Amino acid sequence: MAFFEVLDKSFGSYVLGNAPVKQIATGFDWVEGPVWFGDANCLLFSDIPNNRIMRWIPGLGTSIYREPSNYANGHTRDRQGRLISCEHGTRRVTRTAADGSVTVIADSFEGKRLNSPNDVVVKSDGTIWFTDPHYGIKTNYEGFKSEQELPCQVYRVDPSKGTIDVVLTDFSGPNGLAFSPNEDKLYVADTGAIFDEDAERHIRVFDVDADNRLSGGAVFHQISEGFADGFRLDSDGNLWSSAADGVHCIKPSGDLIGKVLVPELVSNVCFGGRSKHQLFITASTSVYMISLNRQGVQWP
Repeated sequence: MAFFEVLDKSFGSYVLGNAPVKQIATGFDWVEGPVWFGDANCLLFSDIPNNRIMRWIPGLGTSIYREPSNYANGHTRDRQGRLISCEHGTRRVTRTAADGSVTVIADSFEGKRLNSPNDVVVKSDGTIWFTDPHYGIKTNYEGFKSEQELPCQVYRVDPSKGTIDVVLTDFSGPNGLAFSPNEDKLYVADTGAIFDEDAERHIRVFDVDADNRLSGGAVFHQISEGFADGFRLDSDGNLWSSAADGVHCIKPSGDLIGKVLVPELVSNVCFGGRSKHQLFITASTSVYMISLNRQGVQWP
């Protein structure tokens, strides 16, 4: 069985011929939001329709981490190692401390409720950036069908100042997002075509200045099969994105150089493992893992 598709010879140095794509957990309805906790040696991920966050520990398997989860979707960690989560059901972004206490980071803007925060990243300065499409309020499958009060936008929260700002407005369905290794670029996926076939379905890239202002916004890449639901970057600046046929590896130039083939529709990815060299893949009903000859960009 082939686990890779090499489109550029450089991709051959990123993958290992004897490292298979392994299914490490299955039996879910729709999984997203993987995040690695190296200090706890575990992976957390969302089983959204079943309203729970799951935990996988190597050698021990899968258990429930939080139920109900308020239909949580995307997760990340802040620079103090705390879990940051996007919740569809409560239409908010939260932080979970080590003692389990939950703090609301954002649930509204200018007096109106957020739609359904989807994916989130934390910059080295502590600012929290998240996308807010309407997917969680369009149906009752991943949340609660509700009235949309705000446009689909990208936000930045500065916890030190207690402020929330809109940073991007020209998206029909902002979804996955990630910073480049040195944080001078922000990649954001537009997957509005999920509910509107005439909408966009590509990844855009923005320049980030020292004051967190964004400029540019050119199309970086369009996934050829499926959508760029979620993605993460490796230490060389390559972007590893979800797709219908697996995970696509895209160079900083925007060129597709290879694929990790997965037997289910991929939603999100994250790097983890003892050396950040393992790629964890959430795909429809299962979670997969593959060891790579590259390390991911992940903090802490």
